[in-house]
Amino acid sequence: MHVRTLTFRSFILVTAAIVTSACGSIQQSKFQMSFLPPAPKGTPAVELADPPAPQSNLFLGADIPSVILNNPQILQRRTQADATVQTAQRRFLAGKRYYQSQDLANARREFDRAIDLMLEASEQEVVNRQEFERQLDEMVDNIHRYDLADLGAAAVVEQGKFEKAPLEDILQMTFPVDPKLKDKVREQVAATTSQLPLSVNDAVLGYINYFSNRGHRTLLSGLQRSGRYRPMIQRILDEEGVPQELIHLAQAESGFIPRAVSRAAAGGMWQFLTWRGNEYGLKQTRFTDDRMDPEKATRAAARHLRDLYHEFGDWYLAIAAYNCGPVTVEKAVERTGYADFWELRARGVLPAETTNYVPIILAMTIMEKNAAEYGIEGFTLDPPLTYDTVETVGPTSLTLVADILDLPLPELAAMNPASLRGLLPESYPLHVPKGNGSPLVAAMQMIPSNHQDAWRMHAVGSGETLAAIAKRYGVAPSAIVATNHLETADAREGDRLLIPAALRLEAPVRKTTTGARRSSSAQKTASTRRKPATPGKVTTTASARPATRTPSRTSAHAAAKAPVTVARNVTN
Repeated sequence: MHVRTLTFRSFILVTAAIVTSACGSIQQSKFQMSFLPPAPKGTPAVELADPPAPQSNLFLGADIPSVILNNPQILQRRTQADATVQTAQRRFLAGKRYYQSQDLANARREFDRAIDLMLEASEQEVVNRQEFERQLDEMVDNIHRYDLADLGAAAVVEQGKFEKAPLEDILQMTFPVDPKLKDKVREQVAATTSQLPLSVNDAVLGYINYFSNRGHRTLLSGLQRSGRYRPMIQRILDEEGVPQELIHLAQAESGFIPRAVSRAAAGGMWQFLTWRGNEYGLKQTRFTDDRMDPEKATRAAARHLRDLYHEFGDWYLAIAAYNCGPVTVEKAVERTGYADFWELRARGVLPAETTNYVPIILAMTIMEKNAAEYGIEGFTLDPPLTYDTVETVGPTSLTLVADILDLPLPELAAMNPASLRGLLPESYPLHVPKGNGSPLVAAMQMIPSNHQDAWRMHAVGSGETLAAIAKRYGVAPSAIVATNHLETADAREGDRLLIPAALRLEAPVRKTTTGARRSSSAQKTASTRRKPATPGKVTTTASARPATRTPSRTSAHAAAKAPVTVARNVTN
């Protein structure tokens, strides 16, 4: 969740001292937020007001104490901060020019670099911190306006079906305390066993009161959804040696929604910003974002929390640092001399969101451990997701996989939330329903790896002709005949044909044909109206190279039936 507030502006102001994301020090990171998703072609450039021209020596005002002016080392550091800010302003202006010329890729790069530089400057010694924060806020505000122009950001969220974290808004709120709860909760905590220390105070009681009343449905929805991932999360938390109760960070961050995205561009179930995710192995490509992969993100979050605990020696401070950044917590401790979350909270030296973040985690922990007392016992959790995992041998279309396994594409996409555009890169872990890994490995070996990103597989329905099928996919009938080694240019119901389609980022919607539907791809028998072919050898890994030829109907089904073992068999 890493610094999410009610406005994009307030988000950056909180982070000005550093920060954001499943946290960490800025010195070791880059702020890799992609502010500008591609806009529709032909969209006219939107002219926005120019930001103020960069001024010389923004932070070297006349009020600089003489002790600083007489200290060359301090003056050099402050001059360095000024130079960094001016460079950031130049990168911002360059991004603006790129944007107005519709070169969005370069605009995104320049804007991201500008923010990187501003955050680097925030770590340097500046005299006028207030002026710096104003400049940073203004820059981000301008970039955000560009982001929203032409519905750029909104279009990506809509097309990618990203969701908002359910608890995002309440992190800025406090709630009244029910006096009747105090003694009750203290008694519950005294009788509760927990790896995470539990505290009871007005902040925690306020959120218990909220989740017991107005927020009850939100709490139940998250708990119900947690059933899909709970066994996997519990296993990883145990393997990484962190308290099991930290599963509630995922509920506070995203409500266990794998594709949740915050206003601050934190993404995934554990709400990593790009640069922080990169530190823990969560990579991004044009087509994938590992932050959206529940298992990868859970592993990264557990390791990050463990690292934070080793740094601070206190779970409350580690949780706070996960939300606002370890540098923010370090500076709060340095300024006050207190390495105690509640003391830092009382002194107002932590971001408002962070001061409520820890109490929310504790409130949910206490309530779940005493489920019967809070009306959250006895309801049915979503069943755990179970799947086979195979490694792609080349760029692979989810649409092709759905064709082969006879699955609805949305169902397959939901099992692979890290796929942003329905395409996975080479050597990427692909999740398929349990028991479907072996048939998929065999079938994919019969398709050239350089065509697995575009080709389709079609089950011929009643009354369909080869010409109609070819027209539907935008290919020539002769290409289908050649690809499938057909002896006659006709199609028979039940046949499964490879379609040599061209790469398209948005696959066509699969339509239901009239007549009998096909059964599982591993079981359906096809016509043998062609020259016989010997199926390629099936290995025990999903990364085996495919045969150099394309399959006939007979060979494809023989391969689908072959007894093989999936490369990795992962059950969550």
